[in-house]
Amino acid sequence: MSRYEPASHVFYRCQYHLVWAPKYRYKILKGNPGKELYHNIYIHCSINKCTVVELNVQIDHIHLVVRTPPSLSVSKLMGFVKGEQPSGCS
Repeated sequence: MSRYEPASHVFYRCQYHLVWAPKYRYKILKGNPGKELYHNIYIHCSINKCTVVELNVQIDHIHLVVRTPPSLSVSKLMGFVKGEQPSGCS
């Protein structure tokens, strides 16, 4: 994969390192909920034409390094990704 992505008249690279945690950093992401969350993040990113560079789901927080198209803002991406998480995550 090249360093920059081509578009019609430009080259771009929108890569973000996002970290978020459940409320009060409760340790709720171990076992099956963590695995489901891992899978759902990949699905939501592929739907929105994003490339997951790295993803790490710990028991009390999530790290996501993702490349996005310039048409997708970080807040919209997080809205899609966090839309189907348990209500305790913020």
